[in-house]
Amino acid sequence: MNPQTTLFIADLHLSEQTPELNQLFARCLNQWQGQIDALYILGDFFDVWIGDDDDSPFIRSIKQQLHAFSQRTPIYFVHGNRDFLLGNTFAAESGMQLLNAPLKLTLYGHDYVVAHGDELCTDDLAYQQFRAQSRNPMWQAAVLAKPLSERRLLAGQIRQMSETRKTAEGKSEISDATENGVQYMMAAFSGNPMPTLIHGHTHRPAMHQHQFNNHPFKRYVLQDWHGQHGGYLAVDGEGVHIHELNL
Repeated sequence: MNPQTTLFIADLHLSEQTPELNQLFARCLNQWQGQIDALYILGDFFDVWIGDDDDSPFIRSIKQQLHAFSQRTPIYFVHGNRDFLLGNTFAAESGMQLLNAPLKLTLYGHDYVVAHGDELCTDDLAYQQFRAQSRNPMWQAAVLAKPLSERRLLAGQIRQMSETRKTAEGKSEISDATENGVQYMMAAFSGNPMPTLIHGHTHRPAMHQHQFNNHPFKRYVLQDWHGQHGGYLAVDGEGVHIHELNL
C-alpha cells in the first residue's frame, strides 16, 4: 500500500458476539500498521459502548490492538450513535485521538469533510431528538453514574430496540441521509472547489453527486461491516478509492 494514503472505516459494530469481524479487523490492523499515514474511524466502531470503565476481555483485547497500531500509525475517532459515550480514558489507553465532527481535513492537496453521518438523516425526527439528548453532557454524566451492570442491561435494551426497529422498517427512506441534511452540513464548509464528504451510518455504501451553490461535490458513504465482510475508503493524491474486505 502507498504510504501516502489515509484510510477511513465506520460501522464495524464490533462486540463479543462478532468474532469473525473482530478477526477481520485484527488482520487489517496488522496489514495497515506503518503502511499508511493515518486511520480514521468514523463512528459505530463498537456495537454499543457503556463507558470507559468497561474492562471486559473483549474491550481489553481491542484496546491492546489499537494501542499497538497507534505506535506507528495515528488513529482518529469520530463518535457514532452506538459509541457516543466513548471517552478520553479509553482514547488515551488505546492511542486514539477524539475528533469533533463534522470537520474538514486537507489531505494530499484536497479538502474532505468527515462525519459519522447520523446528523444527515434529518427526516428521522425521533432519532434526531434522541441524538440531541444523548450528546448532552448532563445526560451522559447521569448515564455513566449508573452501575456498570445496570448500563449493560440498558445497552442490551437499546440494541434490541434498534434491531427490532430495523427489522420492522428495513432500509426505509427515513433512515437515509437527506438532501437538506447534506446541504446544511456542507454550507459550513462551502468553497470552490467544494470539499468531498465522507461519512458512514446509513449502511448504504455508494458515491453520490451533489451541488452546493452550483459547485459540484461528491459524497462517499462508507461500507458497513457484517458477517465476514467489510470495506474502507482509501484517500491519496489521486482521490478516493473504494475497497471491499472479506475474511
